Amino acid sequence: MQGMLEGKVAVITGAGSGVGRAAVKIWTEHGAKVIAADINLPSAEESVQLAGAQQGQAKAVECNVADPDSVIAAIAAAVETFGRLDVIYNNAGITINPEPGKGMLRLVDAPLDQMKRVEDVNINGVIFGCQAAIRQFEAQGSAGAIVNTASVAGLMGYGGVLYGATKGAVVNLTRTLAIELANQGIRVNSVCPAGMLTHYAGLDPDSPQKDQILEGMAKAHPLGRAIDPGDTATAAMFLASDMASNITGVNLPVDGGLTAGRKIGG
Repeated sequence: MQGMLEGKVAVITGAGSGVGRAAVKIWTEHGAKVIAADINLPSAEESVQLAGAQQGQAKAVECNVADPDSVIAAIAAAVETFGRLDVIYNNAGITINPEPGKGMLRLVDAPLDQMKRVEDVNINGVIFGCQAAIRQFEAQGSAGAIVNTASVAGLMGYGGVLYGATKGAVVNLTRTLAIELANQGIRVNSVCPAGMLTHYAGLDPDSPQKDQILEGMAKAHPLGRAIDPGDTATAAMFLASDMASNITGVNLPVDGGLTAGRKIGG
């Protein structure tokens, strides 16, 4: 169904790569006007160029989600450029990269500065995005939609400990904020993707070993394939759209059946 976000204005954080880049492209194809926000402005601009090839309407802005003033500026850019705000997609997220040959770092080995950065981006970045969007919705006198990128790591033991803890925080923030804002008609949901080949955790989507990496990821999912960033961006688009007008407080797995359980036998 085309036009799921027709006429809606959205801010997408982490828009320079992975799920964020996919969201800029897919959401504009469905009629959204998008502020593509990323700490790496050239990457955000590249995402906008890709969306432009699809006749999308998007503008790139530099945004550090760990800085509340930077997030407020991204919201202001949406209002200045497109006249309002209807959706914020708090997608930006990071982790502590594994050490070569050692895999994911144990919690006790995680450097303090990297721990703080992960917490600042993955938890505070979402909180700042929610705060800024809510203030704008209230200033407009309108309802709106908040979509967060959590993770299956927030629903089960999966991936690094600190990353899972931050995504668990996003999962419960989504639930509790949905209740707090329900009487204003502001909906809050999240998507919870499983294994994807993005720049997360030091992976390289353009790696010569791409096929082998995807094959390894596919084995973890009952449906037998890795999650594509577009899968997550599309699920987030549904939650942002009026088709989900009576859905709030949901943390939607996009995981090929991973959290449903394990297959028995072949």
